[in-house]
Amino acid sequence: QVQLVESGGGLVQAGGSLRLSCAASGRTFSTYAMGWFRQAPGKGREFVADITWRGGTTNYADSVKGRFTISRDNAKNTVTLQMNSLKPEDTAVYYCGSAASPGVYKTWGQGTQVTVSS
Repeated sequence: QVQLVESGGGLVQAGGSLRLSCAASGRTFSTYAMGWFRQAPGKGREFVADITWRGGTTNYADSVKGRFTISRDNAKNTVTLQMNSLKPEDTAVYYCGSAASPGVYKTWGQGTQVTVSS
């Protein structure tokens, strides 16, 4: 089992930046990829970005391309989401997820709130 703990959410004005971190522990050697998802009030959870654990291949949702950057530190078992040029529509609870196979996210962190004011 992999355990995930997110940190770094908060309140920021539109155009500002936030940095989210996710620390993984446990059976991290079985991780294929780690990603960030978000869920706004009244909406379903949506994909934001992910990165493969070994090769570092990244994928982004169209809505965040050019504004968000995902990175990993294998030595520290952490994944970071740098969010720039934030918009009010980025407001959501952000979840870190772990996948043992492509696209199959079964382990989640507790979530961290990101609020962007206009």
